[in-house]
Amino acid sequence: QVQLVESGGGLVQAGGSLRLSCVASGRTFSSYAMGWFRQAPGKEREFVSAISWSGGSKYYADSVKGRFTISRDGAKNTVYLQMSSLKPEDTAVYYCAADRNYIINWPGIQKPDYRGQGTQVTVSS
Repeated sequence: QVQLVESGGGLVQAGGSLRLSCVASGRTFSSYAMGWFRQAPGKEREFVSAISWSGGSKYYADSVKGRFTISRDGAKNTVYLQMSSLKPEDTAVYYCAADRNYIINWPGIQKPDYRGQGTQVTVSS
C-alpha cells in the first residue's frame, strides 16, 4: 500500500519557520518528482513547490520563492519543505505529492499520482 505521510505542521507566529517532512512508502519513488500543494479555507488548491526525481531541479510558486526550500533524501524516501519568513497568508493544509510529470508541469496537475492526507500550518499575525 502506497502512503505519503506528512508531519511538521503547527502553529507559528508571522516571521517564524517550520519544516515539513513527507515520508513515502509502499513503492520506489526514485523515478517520481515530489512536491507540495496547499489549500486554505475557501480557496482552491495551490501549487507550492516540486523537486525532480534526482533532486537536481526545483520549482517554486512565486508566492513562496526565496522563503521556502524544498529538498529530498532518496535513501529515506523523504521530501522536506523548509518554510521561513512565514506570513499569515501561508496558513493552509499542506499536502505532499508524488507524480511522474516534469516539475514545470506541476502547477497544472489536477490529481497527482499519489497524495498524502495533509498537515495543517497556521501562521498567526
